[in-house]
Amino acid sequence: MQGRLKLTLCNWPKTHCLILAGTFIACLSGCQEVAPASMRIVTGFKADRYLGEGHQVAAIPAWFQSHCVAHMTAKYAPGKDDRISVLNSCETSDGSLSHAVGEARFVAASSEGRLEVTFLKLWGSWLWQAAGDYWIIGLDPAYQWAVLGYPAQEFAWVLGRSTTLEMETLLKIRRSLEREGYDACELHMTTPDQKGRLCDAIG
Repeated sequence: MQGRLKLTLCNWPKTHCLILAGTFIACLSGCQEVAPASMRIVTGFKADRYLGEGHQVAAIPAWFQSHCVAHMTAKYAPGKDDRISVLNSCETSDGSLSHAVGEARFVAASSEGRLEVTFLKLWGSWLWQAAGDYWIIGLDPAYQWAVLGYPAQEFAWVLGRSTTLEMETLLKIRRSLEREGYDACELHMTTPDQKGRLCDAIG
């Protein structure tokens, strides 16, 4: 890792923060994802309706969530210059609460749900070279749930205003995922009331 950089990461356990920093810094040398040609992003997106708290209902989790065991949430608030402030939280195996503070910005027009998120700071400024893709590929008209995809389809997240989603909603979510090439059986339910694979929960 480049010791000359002063990085503000998060207040996750130190080990996880260092791993996160090392991986993102490695990506600065050229790791790029190519979006599938068929991946469709939500349009007509309204950021002000998206703000607030979302509970992780299901996911193909990212490696930096490995310390999270329950109660994964994401809180979104207005940021500067039409950006969105991000606060991710989860409960760890020892019962403590872990937080990660970041910032999201739109890659294209703000009416398109294509954003990038960074959790790294360099000398007080967000390090966008280390940002990860945050693409909204499914969204409830009432903004009660959202499906977040990743260009290489390695990760996916389902967020809900409620911790429990009804069967009809889960079917809509599965269609959003499968339309973009995901296998619903790769996502696991992550709320106290819903466990196991998403495909099994739907039946």
